[in-house]
Amino acid sequence: MSTSNTRARKAALSLVACAVFLVACSRKESSTSSGATPGLSGPPNTTYPMPPLRAEGAGAEMGWTLVDGRRSRLADFRGQVLVLDFYATWCAPCRKSIPHLSELQRQSSASGLQVVGLNVGGPDDRVKVAAFAAEFNIPYPLGFPDKPLSDLFLSDDDSIPQTFVFDRGGQLVKRFIGYDDSMPKELERVIQSALMARSK
Repeated sequence: MSTSNTRARKAALSLVACAVFLVACSRKESSTSSGATPGLSGPPNTTYPMPPLRAEGAGAEMGWTLVDGRRSRLADFRGQVLVLDFYATWCAPCRKSIPHLSELQRQSSASGLQVVGLNVGGPDDRVKVAAFAAEFNIPYPLGFPDKPLSDLFLSDDDSIPQTFVFDRGGQLVKRFIGYDDSMPKELERVIQSALMARSK
C-alpha cells in the first residue's frame, strides 16, 4: 500500500473517531469514546422497571446530593416534568447539550419543567462542577447521583450524556443517549408533550 493511501486511510479513521466522540463519551475514560451510541432508546435494560416518582415504595428514596449538600429524591418531583441529565464536565457532547437544556429550563419552568444535571464524571470531576455551572450560566440544579440511582439508569450503557424525561405521573417517557443535531427538536417535543399531559 502506498504512503499516500496509508495517510488517507489514517485521516479517514481519525475523522470517524472524532465523529463518534462528538455523539457520546464513555464514563470509563474521559479521553475516549465507547463507540457509537443510539440517539434515542427506551428504558435501561434492567431486571426491574424504572421506578415511578411515588412518595413511597420501591425507588422512592433514590436520589442525589446537590452541590450545596441538600438531598433530593425522585419522589420529590411528582407533579412536575422531570429531566435528569447525566453528564461530566470533560465530555464534549455534554458541554454541547447544556445550552439547550438551560434554554428549555428557562422557557418552561413556569409550566412545571425541572431539569437536574447529575455529574458522573468521577471524583476528580466533582470539584469542577461549580466552575462549570458558572461558565455555562446553568439555571437548573446540579448534583451527584446516589450509586443505586446511577447503577439503575446507566446499567446497560454508561455513555454520556444521557437524558431521561419523566412525565408528571413519574413515568419514564423517553431516554436519550448521546447528543447530536437531531436531539434538541425531539427532546423539546417530548418535554412539551409531557407538560401538556395531565398527571395520572
